[in-house]
Amino acid sequence: MSYGSRHATCGASGTIPSPSTSGSRTLSHAEGGNSESHADLPVAARVRRLEERVVAAGLTTDADLDAYLTKFLERASPMNGARLVARAWTDPAFRERMLADGNSAAAELGVGSADPARQGFQLRVVENTATVHNVVVCTLCSCYPLALLGPSPSWYKSHAYRARVVREPRVVLAEFGLELPEELEIAVWDSNSEARYMVLPRRPDGTADLDDEALTRLVTREGLIGTALV
Repeated sequence: MSYGSRHATCGASGTIPSPSTSGSRTLSHAEGGNSESHADLPVAARVRRLEERVVAAGLTTDADLDAYLTKFLERASPMNGARLVARAWTDPAFRERMLADGNSAAAELGVGSADPARQGFQLRVVENTATVHNVVVCTLCSCYPLALLGPSPSWYKSHAYRARVVREPRVVLAEFGLELPEELEIAVWDSNSEARYMVLPRRPDGTADLDDEALTRLVTREGLIGTALV
């Protein structure tokens, strides 16, 4: 087992909710051994104060902000991440660009901005290979490339998943029904506010004749997180 981005100390183990479980919560996380905290309540309070000031200054309205958020969430879908994967499977040059600069590759397909500062984070795509399987987590909250993967599943935000997948990824993946051979290395990537991760799954056998649209339909959100194969 390896950790792609070293992370902070994890909490106790527990049962990971199934993908259909509701009532999830959001906490905080770190990457690269950085103990940077993203405490939700203080951040939410600051965001709300900023919203109030912007509205008070006449720059926008609460209704406009709500409409923008609704429009953004309507466009946020794992189909966006799936389109990137399908293109990478069929276009080696695009694959190389995506692995080198995820933001720019996503922007090529009309998702987000090529500028990490404008996008709000650096998108890093990690590739599954014959020797390495990647899985993504956010150990202290639920940082996640929402535009590419859609709203995060409840289990991704659960304390059990965040605490356990960094310590016993093989066991956790088995609980998702993903039994990986012992010789396959597992790399755990810990997202934070500055960097979000997406997995590039291996292309399934027997798909050489499929076009991008058909390949896109094979890719699931779980495959983009790394808790399932494609």
